[in-house]
Amino acid sequence: MTSSRRIMLQMAACVVLASAVLPLAAQTPAGSKDWPNRPIRVIVPSPPGGPPDLVLRALTPRMSAVLGQPLVVENRAGAGGMVGTAYLARLPADGYSALFTTASHAAIPPFHDSVGYDPVKDFTHVTLAAQNFGQALVVHPSVSAKNLSELVALARKSPGKLTYANAGLGTASHIPAEMMKAMTGTDILSVPYKAIPEAINDLIGGRIDMFFVGTQIALQHVQAGRLRAIGITGARRWQGLPEVPTLQEQGLAGFNAVNWFGLWLPGGAPPEIVTRLFGAVREAIADTEVRKQFETLGLEGVGMPPEAFERFVAAEARGAYEIAARLKAGGQK
Repeated sequence: MTSSRRIMLQMAACVVLASAVLPLAAQTPAGSKDWPNRPIRVIVPSPPGGPPDLVLRALTPRMSAVLGQPLVVENRAGAGGMVGTAYLARLPADGYSALFTTASHAAIPPFHDSVGYDPVKDFTHVTLAAQNFGQALVVHPSVSAKNLSELVALARKSPGKLTYANAGLGTASHIPAEMMKAMTGTDILSVPYKAIPEAINDLIGGRIDMFFVGTQIALQHVQAGRLRAIGITGARRWQGLPEVPTLQEQGLAGFNAVNWFGLWLPGGAPPEIVTRLFGAVREAIADTEVRKQFETLGLEGVGMPPEAFERFVAAEARGAYEIAARLKAGGQK
């Protein structure tokens, strides 16, 4: 074989080898090693100005600085967050599309026959970024109860007469109420609302009796005397209303219902990307300016690791499925 012939065969072999390797390289998540090399879109499945939107916008400046690319917030509201969440679940798991939302991610799907996604299996869990200190259980001043025991006594005296505002199945106004009813054996009527402002207006107007609402929203109305705070749903008191005891303190052992805020990628995202994104969140919540904003919002940073976060979400979903099954069996909403 001549020298030139041998060289040509070697070149041909290299071409064949390269053609065999290229498909494998194409299967490697694009940009997993040099990620991110372009802006990252973060979908918030609720309207601008809502709690998850405010929390995310507090995090994005520091996260963008850490990652070297801007995080672009995209609000895709609808169906209590299910529209935007289902949309994210169908996107490529390349690290350039993420989801940031609340505890409703795990709590809402069990109350609907078909949502188009599984809150655990169809997502890559990054972190639980922050949580509040619980919801405030507030009542209209015309309700005679001043504490939980008096409220329970009132409910037991007249089953089905007291009402609570339900701003959506599986929401932070619905789950704590049903937990309280189950733990106290009371019959309190759920009144559905499309949004929190409508429920607050009716509560202040005396058309409903009670509501589990975010502490920051409750604070202004409690201080003005328009509403009375009965308890806090978290494990410890909130500094904004330090005189209001938790429901645990008032006899509901183990009662802990807080609203939390998490970050997800579509299912199957590369571990390297998950690790870097998780690290960016951890650095952001440690930032002094972010912590100040969290205090204003009544939040505390968490930064739960991905594996623990996935187990946490699964447990939250199981709890919501149990409540949904009980309500379905009892013919309630």
